[in-house]
Parts: sequence; C-alpha cells; structure tokens
Amino acid sequence: MTAPSPSAPMTATEYLAWERAQPLKHEYHFGEIFAMSGASLRHNAIAAAVIAELAVQLRGRGCRVLTSDQRVAAPRGQRYVYPDATVVCGAAQVQPGELDVLENPSTIVEGLSPSTEAYDRGIKWEGYRRVPTVVDYLLFSQDEARIEQYQRQADGAWRYQVHEAGNNVVLTNGAQLSVDAIYAGVFELGGE
Repeated sequence: MTAPSPSAPMTATEYLAWERAQPLKHEYHFGEIFAMSGASLRHNAIAAAVIAELAVQLRGRGCRVLTSDQRVAAPRGQRYVYPDATVVCGAAQVQPGELDVLENPSTIVEGLSPSTEAYDRGIKWEGYRRVPTVVDYLLFSQDEARIEQYQRQADGAWRYQVHEAGNNVVLTNGAQLSVDAIYAGVFELGGE
C-alpha cells in the first residue's frame, strides 16, 4: 500500500464512482484512498501459482477463483480492497447497486512483502475477519516456501497454522494446495 491519493476524505459511494474512472487501482479505508503499487516478479508468480492450484482443486465444487482485479467489500461501506486472489463458493453476491464489488468471499489470499506485511496482517486482516463468509485467510511469503493460514472454526474462533515445504494447505471447502507446487521455480525470479 502506498500513500493516500486524494487529499479529501470520500464516502464509500464517492470512492466507488471515482475508482471506476481511474487507470490504476486504489483501496478504500474509512474515507481514505490508497493507491496500489505494482508487485515483484516473484510475488506475481506465486499469486498466479496459488490461483492455478485453487482453480484445479475447486473444479466441480461450486466455487470460483478470482484474480487481483476483483474488488471486495471488507465490509461494505468501510473498506474496499483488492486481494491477490479470492474464492467465492456458491452464488456470488455483489453489493446492491454495484456489479463489481464482491460481498461473500470465502477464501482470501494475500502476498506478504516488506511494504505490505503490516497492512495485510493489520487493518486488512481486521476487515476480512468482519466478513462472515470468509473462512480461510492465506498469507504467502516471497522469501521462503511458507503459507500462513487463518481458518474460521465452527465457534467463530480463528485457528492459525503455518505450512512449509512438503506440506499441503487444506481449506475449509476441501481444496488441498501443495506448498511445493506453488513455490516450484519461483525463487529464480526477483522478489521484493
């Protein structure tokens, strides 16, 4: 995340209208607008591998994998973000009056980097926890084969697990992601 863009706070409605006219993506947090910066080759390769693994694993399960271009309400009117990958199971629900704001993600994936780690672990994670349909939150490292998983339990509590080389990440929807497959060859690429 980078510095705020427009100087005056916006309402969520103003942001959504303004954002659609912008050539670059921006996230919204309680009236503040933040420009999204580009990612490293390694970050993009890992994100693409996660998306590919998810697509294979979720085929025939009634779930869809969405890329980082999907805007997500986290929650509506408070935060609008662009995760690195999003899964929605069942019918996609969009914010009333909007066709491009997903309100019912089940899995959110974010890549960690020095410039975004505090944000992804902090206010972004706080927002995702408030979305009742989110059951899995994955954070992938760019520096080592490591995926952190927060998984919502039946009682609403979150279980934290770390998955490293040789492990599989098992999602609530039954998908199993191979850490080795996701990280195959990525350390040959430049990271942040």
